[in-house]
Amino acid sequence: MPLSNTPRDYAWGSPTLLADLEGREPSGRREAEVWFGDHPGSSAVVPDGRTLGEWLAAEGASTGAPRRLPFLLKLLAAASALSIQAHPSRDQAIVGHAREDAAGVPRDAPERTYRDQNHKPELIVAISDTFTALAGLREIDATRRLVAMLGSAGRPLAEQLTGPDAAASLRGAIGWLLSGTAQDDVDAMIAAAGAAAEGGGEFAGELALVGRLAAGSARDPGVVVALLMNLVTIRRGEGIFVPAGMLHAYLEGLGVELMAASDNVLRGGLTPKHIDVGELLAVLDPTPGAVPIVHPEELADGVSRYATPVQDFSLMRVVVGPQHPARLVISGAAIVLATAGSVEVRGDRSADTVVLTPGRAVFASPDEARLHFSGSGEVFLAQPGAD
Repeated sequence: MPLSNTPRDYAWGSPTLLADLEGREPSGRREAEVWFGDHPGSSAVVPDGRTLGEWLAAEGASTGAPRRLPFLLKLLAAASALSIQAHPSRDQAIVGHAREDAAGVPRDAPERTYRDQNHKPELIVAISDTFTALAGLREIDATRRLVAMLGSAGRPLAEQLTGPDAAASLRGAIGWLLSGTAQDDVDAMIAAAGAAAEGGGEFAGELALVGRLAAGSARDPGVVVALLMNLVTIRRGEGIFVPAGMLHAYLEGLGVELMAASDNVLRGGLTPKHIDVGELLAVLDPTPGAVPIVHPEELADGVSRYATPVQDFSLMRVVVGPQHPARLVISGAAIVLATAGSVEVRGDRSADTVVLTPGRAVFASPDEARLHFSGSGEVFLAQPGAD
């Protein structure tokens, strides 16, 4: 069953990336995301005009599909930085949601943090040549070297990072930067980073990023929070997995994003939206370490999987050619999204074949059992993860 949706025009979106993928003229708007799922925030539409959510509620059970999908698949097109953010664990979401309900905070209020009771682990896979992101907190010794490059302007931050417990020091530094009491120091560090970037060296890219972020978010403490984070550029086909509590921000590029179906976001800068510093610090995992890059694991010729430690979703990439069709067993309700070429998709029970071109998607109910792929191109298959 084909799915369609309208791009969401957030300020950080790209005016060209989605149009180029789909081979159409740009709309003139900043197109940021296209959602392929039943999330009520922007449910996809089926051919008879109903939303996918309405279709699942009325007819999904007869096909073995759940009333709600456990995952949400998106195309994400970033021309500038998204907000720095982290997502709660499921237990944290349940407690936080109940607390805000008890306090009478409306579900759609701007200051509402927990809009549902679910966690939101996510996976982003680059389909542009490169995709740039901030993901997780850098090893603290490296961060201390970076902060030293800011000279006297960086000393207040350096003092926050002197403790013996690296995670506690990083949590404290983030809390201090976002507290509202460090604005003069934030301003001084942003200025010092611009000067230090001109000298090149080990962290030239990180320091240059400060200038780019500050151009769009002047005086935002998140610009300095970014200096504590891993800056990474992945290549087409590589992914980044973001578990609960990991601080992250996508910066530039086009990707396929798959996440648990949730809208719970704790922001930590680079945004005019509500920031609850205390709650961010409560859900934050400040453990420093390397970026969790996910490389596709080849299962068969043209078929690869992005392994993640969650049950909500699983993502596979299928590349087919004239002499190389593919057939896959599906584990539940699935969504197939094309990102290159022209791929024909058919289920075991379907009489019709759906032809997918880049940016087009199709929903497959569990009773299809297997999906058959032919033609010449690339698709991504989202479905529930293994138990």
